[in-house]
Formats: sequence, structure tokens, C-alpha cells
Amino acid sequence: MFLSIILCIGLVFFSSPVFASKIFVYEDQETGEKYYSNLPLNENFKIYMRLPLKKDKRDTLLLSSLKRGFNEGAFSSKFDEIFNEVARAFNLDPKLLKAMAKVESNFNPQAVSPKGAMGVMQLIPSTARLVGVSNPLDPVENIYGGARYLRMLLDEFGDLKLSLAAYNAGPEAVKSYRGIPPYSETVNYVRDVLYYYELFRKNNL
Repeated sequence: MFLSIILCIGLVFFSSPVFASKIFVYEDQETGEKYYSNLPLNENFKIYMRLPLKKDKRDTLLLSSLKRGFNEGAFSSKFDEIFNEVARAFNLDPKLLKAMAKVESNFNPQAVSPKGAMGVMQLIPSTARLVGVSNPLDPVENIYGGARYLRMLLDEFGDLKLSLAAYNAGPEAVKSYRGIPPYSETVNYVRDVLYYYELFRKNNL
């Protein structure tokens, strides 16, 4: 089954700091194919999720007609095309998002950690709410939320290692220690993400 995503792109220049946008979905009952749009093109389109957009040029709606399939290979992910589109929307490297997903959940959209982190990018409920994700177990919504949160952290800390540490341990921990917190989980997380990021980049995976 393929997932087709049709979204319109637009820069946000509203006077208020937050503008809530909606994405609608229609599922063809015969083929199982899903179509997404920022407008209800007919009565069959239902609200899929709401995307609160900050006043920032990076906060655009996801763009493209995108088909998601399965890619073969030891480090391949069936979500590669989603990583590509979401990364473009937030000015990120898709291979970085892929490396994070590899370490976070091994690309399992149903993964739930003992601490309650959910989905491909392992969003905890409070982070999911922060980035406007209503269903963390939906891979498209989850990857969008993880990418948006990472973009927020990069803008705040201006450093990849610190941003990854904040993604794992929380921004306050990074501020408190004025660097990567000395938690073994966080230290290993930053190391592992950077390892896979370099691996994916060098081998074009």
C-alpha cells in the first residue's frame, strides 16, 4: 500500500505568533490509498491533524505528492521519503532525522518506551503537545513533530550535539549542566546518532 500526500506550501506572515492550520485526509476504500490536503477538497475529506505554525519561514506545511514504500537494505527505512520532505520543510538533513529514528525506535512507529515516549521519533506526550502532534503513533505526524522539535532545539542551542542532548534529556538539563548532561543514556544517544548520521551520509543510505 502506498501513501500519497498532497499538501500546499505557504510561508506564514501572520501578526499573531501562532497560526493553527488543518490537514485533511481522504481514504479510497477500494485501493486503500490515502490523500492529504490542507483543504477539504470534497465532503469525503476528514480532519487528519492540526498543525500550529510558528511565525517563522521554516514553519511551512509539508509539500509534495509523496508515495511511501518499503526500501530494502540493512539501514534502509520505509519512511525515507517522509524524512526527505519533512527535512526540507524545516531546513534539516534527512539523514540526520533518519539517524535519530534509527537510534530512537529502529523505525518502529508502534514503539513505546518505559517512559512513555512514542513512535518513530519517540515523542513524549508533553513534547507531542508542544509541536502539535495529536497522534504520536502515526508515523507521518510523529516524524513531523520530531523534526519540528529538533528545529526548535537547533535554533535555541545553535549546536548539533547540544540539540541532540536536549532532545534526549530535555533542554533544561542541557542548560543546567551548560553542556551535554553526564547521563550515560544521553551521552550514548548523542554518540550513536552521530555515528549513524555519518554512516548514512558516507554511504548514501
